[in-house]
Amino acid sequence: MLVARNRINRAIRSWFDTHGFLEVEVAALQVSPGNEAHLHAFATRALSLDGGSAPLYLHTSPEFACKSLLAAGERKIFSLGKVWRNRERGPLHHPEFTMLEWYRVEEDYGQLMVDCADLMALAAETAGAKTFRFRDRACDPFATPERLTLAEAFHERAGIDLLATLDHDGTTDRTQLAGAAVAAGIRVADDDTWADVFSRVLVEKIEPHLGMGRPTLLCEYPVPEAALARPCAHDPRVSERFELYACGVELANAFGELTDPVEQRKRFHAEMDEKARIYGERYPVDEDFLSALAIMPQASGSALGLDRLVMLAVGAERIDQVLWTPVAGPAAKSDIGAQA
Repeated sequence: MLVARNRINRAIRSWFDTHGFLEVEVAALQVSPGNEAHLHAFATRALSLDGGSAPLYLHTSPEFACKSLLAAGERKIFSLGKVWRNRERGPLHHPEFTMLEWYRVEEDYGQLMVDCADLMALAAETAGAKTFRFRDRACDPFATPERLTLAEAFHERAGIDLLATLDHDGTTDRTQLAGAAVAAGIRVADDDTWADVFSRVLVEKIEPHLGMGRPTLLCEYPVPEAALARPCAHDPRVSERFELYACGVELANAFGELTDPVEQRKRFHAEMDEKARIYGERYPVDEDFLSALAIMPQASGSALGLDRLVMLAVGAERIDQVLWTPVAGPAAKSDIGAQA
């Protein structure tokens, strides 16, 4: 499995080189690890010789740094390196893992869907696999992925009209979504927000059916669930965001990138308010990143979990089977259906 991982890494780098991308290496230590409510970082302090110190974080994604490079003039870049996320451990989660991110300037995010399909087929071919497998689930990595919007998925799997709970100005109707979820047999707590109910429907009714037989591209996420993506031109209630699934496993998350620093700051603060409400902490906003965003060209970007891709290509049951030196820690618990 580990030798196959090495071959897949080399094949991926060769694919990006052939397609005109430049590999970049970004700093793992950042002033902000990202500003998503449910992502948790490892924190440290940088000490100076005069006794001073400043907080730093291991990044949860190379995204901010990569976008800053786009603002500096790069046009097609990729990063294949380590990222760190705290509070994550299980068959599909590890506190340190390898993320593949790539960006295309002035290209539609639909091209990233093509890229994802190509990379799945490449991993399977490199590993000598005709089928992706995870436990009792199978998926053809060479098949054309199905495209399914969140609105279609909620309607087909839960009988819920998702768009009816969203307004064009970004406000949400928690009462309407909660009532529809209860009618679909989903437990809803009194203090659940619209986002809580949305996530519960997604995890319980939709994710278990994605990527079965062939890959699924789950697209057009509601704007409140896409803090870094721009709204769709045809409907401002939904965004240019998709996630790639195979065998019920989330592999990639992609955006048509938001480049409005004022709107991005607003969304970051909303995410940190939610983090403070749930977890009692918040992360700083990276002001240099917001300054770069103001001059960043239109672009699309995707993040793909390399370890999970390898898992499916070699038929591993746990992520630590495809890691050369897993991080020591508490025993993993099953996290099927909990792939935030």
